[in-house]
Amino acid sequence: MLHGLFSSAQMNWIRFGHAARLQDAGFEAIMPDLRAHGQSAAPHDPASYPCDVLVRDVRAVVDAVGLGDFDLVGFSLGARTAARAVVSGLAPRKLVLAGMGLEGLAGWEGRAAFFIDAIDRFAEVKQGDPAYMAVQFMKTMKIDRVAARLLLESVDDTSQEDLAAITMPTLVLCGDKDRDNGSPQDLARVLPNGRFEEIPGTHMGSVTEPDLGVAIAAYLAG
Repeated sequence: MLHGLFSSAQMNWIRFGHAARLQDAGFEAIMPDLRAHGQSAAPHDPASYPCDVLVRDVRAVVDAVGLGDFDLVGFSLGARTAARAVVSGLAPRKLVLAGMGLEGLAGWEGRAAFFIDAIDRFAEVKQGDPAYMAVQFMKTMKIDRVAARLLLESVDDTSQEDLAAITMPTLVLCGDKDRDNGSPQDLARVLPNGRFEEIPGTHMGSVTEPDLGVAIAAYLAG
């Protein structure tokens, strides 16, 4: 299970009970903190952030744990990472892309620019600024902005043609008020075996809703 940008496994999956719901459904949840997030290292050396470093990290975890038959779940940046991991050759049984739309994968450059701008203007962003919520969340999570900026620059774009490699059953799960990463319906349509499901909430708010964990557990167990 891969958490979202500026978040952590504790915030994304544990705090609001989603991991517990999966455990109750018979699953074991492996929830790494992504590089530059949570309890993971946040180096300032640009060499620590090669292209698609998060995909490399996910594959390293899969290999280290010795996973064979497994499912892969991601929210926002975690969903983007999960999709790119599959494009690179990872083969989970089922995939869940939560808080994600087509433009969040195929138009990553613009999305990254928004957050890089928030980091660069961190001290001057006031209420009413489009970047205000992102800055407040960075403050809450005590994000290392130097490391986060380097990480954002390492994430590669994903074309619609790349998405043809995602052939396993895939749930595109998104809040009814969340279109931060574009259209989840369009993403589900272009995936070879995609299905769209809507839950209550905004992009950040949907994580606090029990429906997120309920929907993930039901899909993986089905």
